[in-house]
Amino acid sequence: MDVTGAAEDGHAGQHAGKVVWITGGANGIGAAVARRLAGEGARVVLADIDADRGGALAEELGGVFVRCDVRDPDDSVAAVAAATERFGGLDIAFLNAGIASGCDLDGNFDLDAYRRAMGINLDGVVYGVRAALPALRARGGGDIVATASMAGLTAVPFDPVYGANKAAVVGLVRGLGPAYLPEGIRVNALCPSFADTAILAPLKAHLQETGFPILEVGDVVEAFMAILGSDGAGEAWYVVPGRPFEPFRFRGIPGPR
Repeated sequence: MDVTGAAEDGHAGQHAGKVVWITGGANGIGAAVARRLAGEGARVVLADIDADRGGALAEELGGVFVRCDVRDPDDSVAAVAAATERFGGLDIAFLNAGIASGCDLDGNFDLDAYRRAMGINLDGVVYGVRAALPALRARGGGDIVATASMAGLTAVPFDPVYGANKAAVVGLVRGLGPAYLPEGIRVNALCPSFADTAILAPLKAHLQETGFPILEVGDVVEAFMAILGSDGAGEAWYVVPGRPFEPFRFRGIPGPR
């Protein structure tokens, strides 16, 4: 386990003193959420494979960086252990690491790309939940927020593997929410549309040409904060341009006649 960081006094805020573990924390949405929470006085533990950016951001925010490949369950356990050892516990787990699959199910199927996408986008959430639960229980409760996507709520013909693993995250969260709420542990999903992050790079030019609106990362951060401020569990909060962010309302399944 490779850990770096420096502690400093944060600014008082709603989440002052809370300990937050963020996977995919070196860049994009994870980094933006880390800055927001650290600005409120939270202690952040950034987990990522990008040691250069992650370490620099952790130092900037007075947090800790842990090199973590979310496909390895032991790495997630080590990251939570780092949070406990350095800051005394864990209050919020933001399971945010994700990639586009780039995987074609037709003639150019790439088994390694498929397994990598499923490993990061789905297994990483499963392993993250398992690693976080004991530490959250020790605190008497807390929050788990998993980054899914609007791709988990609608069809994604240009990357169906990505849609599949994000839909699986939504399904997982919907089941975990009511299961752990009695323990004071709230599990929810964040489902942004196309946000202006590195994962969007292959599509950004096409979206701009077609006039498709791109989300500002700040809007996703605000949605994340709204989830923390809510009291629901097992919810999938959509974040799309021009609409208020709120939980998606799933229709009930058909029952027997």
